[in-house]
Amino acid sequence: MREQSRMRILFTVGVLVGSLALLGCPKRPEVGQAGPGAVGPSAAKAPSGPAGPTPRAGETPVTRATPPAETAVRPAPGAAVAAASPLKDVFFDFDKSNIRDDQKAALTANVAWLKSNSGVKLTVEGHCDERGTAEYNLGLGERRAKAVKDYLVAAGIAADRLATISYGKERPFVLGHDESAWKWNRRGHMVITGK
Repeated sequence: MREQSRMRILFTVGVLVGSLALLGCPKRPEVGQAGPGAVGPSAAKAPSGPAGPTPRAGETPVTRATPPAETAVRPAPGAAVAAASPLKDVFFDFDKSNIRDDQKAALTANVAWLKSNSGVKLTVEGHCDERGTAEYNLGLGERRAKAVKDYLVAAGIAADRLATISYGKERPFVLGHDESAWKWNRRGHMVITGK
C-alpha cells in the first residue's frame, strides 16, 4: 500500500513538472528576425504593376499599391540601415522567380553602378515572404537570387564578381502577415562583399 502511494505521488509530481515545463516554453516567433544586410521600403520604391497571381476561390486578389505615406512600415528588429548600399533591391511576385518588367529599371541602375565600380564583388540574396515551408522558400529564394545574377551577367557584369545565397523566409525585412509586409520580403537583395 505504501509503495502504491509513493508511485502515485511520483506520477503526480512528474505530470506537474512536465506541465509546468510546457507552460514555461516560449512561443516560437511567427516571423524570423531580419539578419545583417536586410533592406526594405526605405531603400527601394514599392513594387508596382499589374495585380499579382490569379486568386483561388475564396481568396482576395493581390494588388501592388504603394502604401499611403501615413502607413507605418515596421522593419524587423535588427534590420540594417538601407542607406548603406547604393544598389537597389529587386522585388518579385508571389511564388515567382522571373524578373518583372517594373524591376528592370532598378537592375539597370545596379548594372551602371557595378560597371563604374569594377572592383566590387557582391552577394545576391534571395528572400521570400512567410508563406510556404522553409524548404520550399529556400529553393525559391535560390531561384530568385540566380535570376538576378543571370540578369547582371547578361548585362556585362563578370560572373566571378557575383555570388548567390538563399535565406528563404528566415530574414524578413518587414514584419506582418499580409500583402503590405509580404511584398517587401519577396526580393533579391545585393550585399557588397569586397573589392
